[in-house]
Amino acid sequence: MLKFESFLLGQPCCPEETATDRYYYELTLRLIEEAKAESRVSGIHEALIERAALCLIGYYQDMIADAGLWHGFTDECRRLYGTPVPFFSVTDDYIDYELNREDVGFIVWYAVAMYSDDRNIYPFREDLVVLADIWFRVLEEVYEKSPVPEGYHLAHELEIHAEEDQEMIIRLGSWLFLHSWLLRPAFALTANELVSEMMAEGKSHEEIAEAVQEAVNQQPTGPLAFYLREWVHLTIYHRLSSRKERKEEKETHPAFDRMIKATGGDPLTFIDGYNALNEFLIDQLGWKAGEEHLVQLKNCRDFVLMANPEKGLLVAPDICRCIKAPSNPMYNHSFASEHAIELLTERGKCPHDLLSYICERRWLPDAVFPGSDDHELVARFHDFIARCYLQLYYRGD
Repeated sequence: MLKFESFLLGQPCCPEETATDRYYYELTLRLIEEAKAESRVSGIHEALIERAALCLIGYYQDMIADAGLWHGFTDECRRLYGTPVPFFSVTDDYIDYELNREDVGFIVWYAVAMYSDDRNIYPFREDLVVLADIWFRVLEEVYEKSPVPEGYHLAHELEIHAEEDQEMIIRLGSWLFLHSWLLRPAFALTANELVSEMMAEGKSHEEIAEAVQEAVNQQPTGPLAFYLREWVHLTIYHRLSSRKERKEEKETHPAFDRMIKATGGDPLTFIDGYNALNEFLIDQLGWKAGEEHLVQLKNCRDFVLMANPEKGLLVAPDICRCIKAPSNPMYNHSFASEHAIELLTERGKCPHDLLSYICERRWLPDAVFPGSDDHELVARFHDFIARCYLQLYYRGD
């Protein structure tokens, strides 16, 4: 049974208890019990049910209080994708910043997918749809009589640059990244990987805590992979800052010029086998002759090379069969149907510049969540999927 202390940990005022916390804790328990009683969702592990219920209650509280996090998220999704909720094409019945079935469906998918060991989950998988239907009915039933949650007003009336608000803004940022219902699921994998790696190295608890805090300050997270300053601004103002950072003009990287010359103007080339790769690097890009270059890739099957004017050469191994580019002779429909989605969901599989380039040209037509044939869903929301799953590997630059 979910303990009250575990529920309280995700509340903005934790460790203090507010007058409404017990109400929402009991409502969370009701969601969990309703799910357990439904045989059609029995394949979802109990721990995932609990985490998803906590995530949904967080959304419900945030929405009732108009706390700002859900408000800002849906506004930004509408700007980016033309819909307030990823994967869902909303109808005229959808009411912004109120309880909606589409919202519940998204939250259920997001929590289950981000917390699962096998994260590549189709948003409209039958058990998720059933679970969302059950939970929406419960929340709809109590919607008009649920109290406004205390403590969800952290962002109200704050000004980013006001000196007197800095302490509250720091508190808001810390809660958003480490404990909030919307950001925590996406940050879970990043945190788990970081903690596991440091524990294996024998690092102290203090060193691990410091590293996690550094990740909070420096890495993007949440379903849109925004940075801390972006989430704070979005929660307070319901929009991102309009300030644009000036980019220094840099000289074109010599590898880019050599690639363009070698390919006749194409920044991409597809190479079959390590020996062919090594020859290309030497003969076409001017790398030192008589040596084996990038030997760590020697056992890889194929390679995509992309030249970037500023960054130089990007090399991605073992993904050629997934890319349906006109100049790629190694594209394989059968292989791509099973593995193309991994480019959008597995961190480090494909450099983000290359991923954006091929998705914008719809060269990943076979990418689909396992168990579905909904290719158009992935094509339409490729940017969101990459942000949500890849995080720093997609937005870090």
